[in-house]
Amino acid sequence: MENSGIYVGLDIGTTSIKVIVAEYVKKQLNIIGVGSERSDGLSRGVIVDIDRAVTAIKKAVAQAEQKANIQISEVIVGIPANLLEIVPCSGMIAIGDESGNSKEIGNDDVYRVTKAALTQKLPPERDIIDILPDEFIVDGFDGIKDPRGMIGVRLEMKGVVYTGPKTILHNTLKCVQMAGLKVKDTLVGPLALSTVALSDGERDFGTVLLDLGGGQTTAAVVHDHKLKYTYVDQEGGKFVTKDISVVLNTSLENAEKIKRNYGYAASYLASKEDLFPVEVVGKTDKVQVSGEYLGEIIEARLTQIFTKLKDALEQIDALGLPGGIVITGGMAALPGVKELAEDVFDVNIKIFIPQQMGLRHPSFTQAIGLVQYMTVRSEIELVVKGVLSGKTVQQVAPQRATKEADDEQLVKVDFNSEKAEKKQKKKDGNGAFEGLKNFFNTFFD
Repeated sequence: MENSGIYVGLDIGTTSIKVIVAEYVKKQLNIIGVGSERSDGLSRGVIVDIDRAVTAIKKAVAQAEQKANIQISEVIVGIPANLLEIVPCSGMIAIGDESGNSKEIGNDDVYRVTKAALTQKLPPERDIIDILPDEFIVDGFDGIKDPRGMIGVRLEMKGVVYTGPKTILHNTLKCVQMAGLKVKDTLVGPLALSTVALSDGERDFGTVLLDLGGGQTTAAVVHDHKLKYTYVDQEGGKFVTKDISVVLNTSLENAEKIKRNYGYAASYLASKEDLFPVEVVGKTDKVQVSGEYLGEIIEARLTQIFTKLKDALEQIDALGLPGGIVITGGMAALPGVKELAEDVFDVNIKIFIPQQMGLRHPSFTQAIGLVQYMTVRSEIELVVKGVLSGKTVQQVAPQRATKEADDEQLVKVDFNSEKAEKKQKKKDGNGAFEGLKNFFNTFFD
């Protein structure tokens, strides 16, 4: 399927709101418009003031419209991974005629089997962000990616559902609507991000993706081209700026400029001799501060963030994945981030920076990912996702409390054990993967 057309991605971040207008023609994605506006009404990745957020969205959209010379009416919205849950789903329906004879499978059958898969317990405070089919099974024959056109009497679907808090979804969609826009689709932020920041091999064999945002830091584990796990630490670039402001006794605005112009994530990369002036509150003359001292302030906060992420990732042995860690997001542009991350995580680290003209800054990765992800979605995935607009999910009482998710922002993962066994058998036959055997057993079972 050729997903040609104009796509507009809306990334509502804590520090900035970005709008990307892209044209997808002949399997080529061309950025034709960009809008970036300082965020307002957001805290730690979540909208807390709808009116102020709407104003910022309108400004960012207006910038993109002017540069792209088009009027934007609908957007693809990224949803943060806060309290995200990844839940397997499955459904089965009969597709034969009244006599039990085989029938050709069409869109209606895919729609019905998806509805059957979504008929499950869902806590009333949660809603579905996205659903992805893993495989279809026709009369016992599994591993089918698209069953349409085949014949059978029984159709099954196994997939993954991504759910998030209704509060976050409602506030986000409400802001978009109040800004005069329609929501073309909602996407899980880390999943869209992975299509840009990770190569095909990294998404296949397994990689940890770190998004160093302004309001929070998100770690996502991608394996077998699927998002398996996310962890959100409620600290980001803004906390680094606040630390600089407090320690150097300067305004937040000055602290942000100092961080961008002179900051190093690893203090040993900075120099004691490199001095810069700082406007200190209560003093007429500027104070000279060394780059090394500034680096020590930044390093302390980033080390704390990285240590929390490491502890969470070690619980599922994710640091043993072949792809190592790929870092992106606004703070990834800070010199020394790669070196500091290597010291803390002790794995292979790579910094991803988009290469599109005018967007060569890691803070644009998420917005680009939103539009690129839509261009690579298969037709069967779009058919399955279309079922969500029909509101077919039956909501009942929650199955059980999720204290871990509430306290630690950890995502509950319930992997399909049968599928995991198949993948493990494949790995066991390859000597290069013997060192990862314990990881896969822990991670998938």
